[in-house]
Amino acid sequence: MHGGAVVTVLVALLLGPALLGPVPRASAPSPRVDYVALGDSYSAGPFIPAQVLMAGTCLRSTHNYPSLLARMLQVRSFADMTCTGADTTDLTRSVPNKLPGPPPQPQLDALGPGTDLVTLGIGGNDFGLFGAVLRRCSPLARSDPTGAPCRNRYTVDGVDTKSRDAAGVEGRVAAVLSEIRRRAPGAEVWVIGYPRLFPERGTCPGLPFAEGDYRWADRIERLVNESLRSAAESVGAGFVDLYAGSRGHDVCAGSDAWVNGARQEIGRAAAFHPFREGMEAAARTIRRQLVAESALPFPLLSP
Repeated sequence: MHGGAVVTVLVALLLGPALLGPVPRASAPSPRVDYVALGDSYSAGPFIPAQVLMAGTCLRSTHNYPSLLARMLQVRSFADMTCTGADTTDLTRSVPNKLPGPPPQPQLDALGPGTDLVTLGIGGNDFGLFGAVLRRCSPLARSDPTGAPCRNRYTVDGVDTKSRDAAGVEGRVAAVLSEIRRRAPGAEVWVIGYPRLFPERGTCPGLPFAEGDYRWADRIERLVNESLRSAAESVGAGFVDLYAGSRGHDVCAGSDAWVNGARQEIGRAAAFHPFREGMEAAARTIRRQLVAESALPFPLLSP
């Protein structure tokens, strides 16, 4: 997307309603918790109103799950460093900004000894995983609509290269988690998985894949989530499974979908990315797990 188009998109979204909705009320004093959110577009929320102008091409929403979670947990301070397009290598380097103002700082620079809570949603962009599957499988479907041309395209000498790469995400995320531990030794760290994208069965126009590629693509996503879980366990971090809780809310779920299909919808969600409803569901899921399992002093909340 060109810089001028990005400016137009962001101005339009900034003029839209914030759509934050009600937040649970605290029945105890707010905790002294400093929260830093790290991650890619599934955490940032591209095209969901309202977009943060100073985030530039990171396309970060005020209604992404980190922002909602910060309000739900009544944290003392909140730094949202999430950025659309980020992979694990981007966490330690600045992302170029095509808009006025300073470029976004490296995500990990927001961490420090005083950080209490970190969420990390990353890995789908590593090795071009999600981008390759979501952008290239649809054009390939025309060549063999009842087969699995995308799986065949990425199978080289009998090796499913996307499954191999999905397994390779574990090592990259584990290295990031070790660096987070070094920079924020006192923080509680939670890795956030990806929501379900593909249906359990059947096909749909919003996800125009060849029939045989749906199950293959779903397997790639499950392998990525398994890599995230294993990376978290390897360093003693927590893991939040969004895949299981989003059953029945995949791209093909119609009005129940929490994730957009192949069309870019400015003011709703980028293609193949969570809607507002998906972000709200993610925030609720993460909050429940943190309140149940975290050692941090989160307040009791009433509806």
